[in-house]
Amino acid sequence: MLGAVLATILFAFSAVSGARVAKLMGGTEANFWRLALATLFLAVMAHAFGAGLAGNGFYIFVLSGCLGFGLGDVALFQAYPRLGSRLTILIVHCLAAPFAGLVEWLWLGTTLTAAQISCGVVILAGVAVALAPAHETHEERRQFGIGIFFAVLGAVGQGGGVVLSRKAYEVCALAGQPMDGITAAYQRILGGVIISGLALLVVKRQFLLSRASDLQPPTLTTTEKWRKSGKWIVFNALAGPTLGVSCYQWALKTTPSAVVLPIVALSPLVVMPFARWLEQERPSRRSTLGAVIAVAGAAALALVK
Repeated sequence: MLGAVLATILFAFSAVSGARVAKLMGGTEANFWRLALATLFLAVMAHAFGAGLAGNGFYIFVLSGCLGFGLGDVALFQAYPRLGSRLTILIVHCLAAPFAGLVEWLWLGTTLTAAQISCGVVILAGVAVALAPAHETHEERRQFGIGIFFAVLGAVGQGGGVVLSRKAYEVCALAGQPMDGITAAYQRILGGVIISGLALLVVKRQFLLSRASDLQPPTLTTTEKWRKSGKWIVFNALAGPTLGVSCYQWALKTTPSAVVLPIVALSPLVVMPFARWLEQERPSRRSTLGAVIAVAGAAALALVK
């Protein structure tokens, strides 16, 4: 439980700093560089104090990273500049819990009780209530809809990645191989940084083609972007994919995902004051009510047996 609580706090810091970096550098590029930095940090720790690349669950952890860090975080950083950190983190963390529970039931045979299903419905209802900010112009509504799509995609990636991590821990346990959270986070991020790098290449190629055809004026160089957002990228890399995910994997080693994810879904409450401070975002009463309902459902899901 301690690992899940620490992950919740660290993910809240990561969400606010991630939203800031996404606006300064662009979502896809910001996500790649923070994962690249986190890979370096985790590699040092995993090879010095953990198991490095060893373990029978290695390939499953890498696949988990492709889903969670890759698909999940690429989508997450597309949602940040469109929805803000508060609403993005609410959707991702609250929807990931029931999705992971469903996947575990279908694949691993983990049964869901009536109480767990009821809590999942409450979570979905809270998210639905929170998705009510008024958007007046067509472009704002369009960007809001795109942001919702990416946030839901991020939840699917995170939930799927968590279930694969649970499977990888099971494989290691059956082989009698100890696996710590730092090593698991390192092996996962290897898959994530590959997917993120491919996404960045696609975006860069499309941008270059667009500039060549439309003769658009040059934008900020990578050096200029780093000058403006470098400290936030380093902070985000440490808070989220390095320390946050290490605590996250530590929790998943001993606790089912249907319990860990709802605890992590408490992140929106931690995010709110920081989002108001750094993003000057004042949540509406309806949005706040939706967040409270969703988090209450997540907390109840963590308590039911």
